[in-house]
Amino acid sequence: MTVNQVSVFIENRQGRLGEVLNVLKENDVNILSISLADTTEYGLLRLIVNKPEHAKDVLLSAGFSTMLTEVLIIKVPHVAGALQDILSEIAKANISIEYMYGLSVEANDASIVMKTNQLNEACNVLKNKNIGTMTEKEIESL
Repeated sequence: MTVNQVSVFIENRQGRLGEVLNVLKENDVNILSISLADTTEYGLLRLIVNKPEHAKDVLLSAGFSTMLTEVLIIKVPHVAGALQDILSEIAKANISIEYMYGLSVEANDASIVMKTNQLNEACNVLKNKNIGTMTEKEIESL
């Protein structure tokens, strides 16, 4: 139920994000979702891509500090309150959400990328409540 997210630490300087994106483009890696958080000195780029292992390898080869992180991609129906209902189930299991960001790949549902402090437990909660998630195989096919 989890997928690999590519995390890249980049210096806050002009053109550095473009360099990362160019490496991915040149190596036929498709970006499905992107999140960039910054501080005064560096940025943390989080990506959901169709080939996470390959992306990590080519970015490391290009000199970027890169790692893979397991995350969940949860399918959220386009219904008012759907996200709140899902988050309530996770909270009832005493699971903390470390971060989340959007991913839009299907017309009928939205999706969110979520990192929790207890991924296996979160997977069980979602499975028990019949809340859909995306698989690595589904991501690769997009």
